Amino acid sequence: QVQLVESGGDLVQPGGSLRLSCTASGFPFSYYHIAWFRQAPGKEREGVSCISNTEDVTVYADSVKGRFTISRDNAKQTAYLQMDSLKPEDTGVYFCAAEGPCTVLGGIGDFRDWGQGTQVTVSY
Repeated sequence: QVQLVESGGDLVQPGGSLRLSCTASGFPFSYYHIAWFRQAPGKEREGVSCISNTEDVTVYADSVKGRFTISRDNAKQTAYLQMDSLKPEDTGVYFCAAEGPCTVLGGIGDFRDWGQGTQVTVSY
């Protein structure tokens, strides 16, 4: 049974940092691309970043380039999203997803398996 569990969400002030973690089980983690998505209140879900299974490709949404860093540790079956210089518009529920396309040309595609999400709130 595929399971993705996100953690690390919190309330943080603008300019602050958070690191999200996504721990996977029930499937061969090292075979699959991993992505982070987010959904703000009243808005559609958007792709934030993805990383290929071999870590040779990383893709970022324009809104987070230079501020967020995606990484993974296949031995620990865990993916991470380091978020720096956070802005109020980064507020939302952040989801980890597995099994989907992640390419420089195509960007972050549709992913099959999803976690339950973790809340990130950027506010004073």
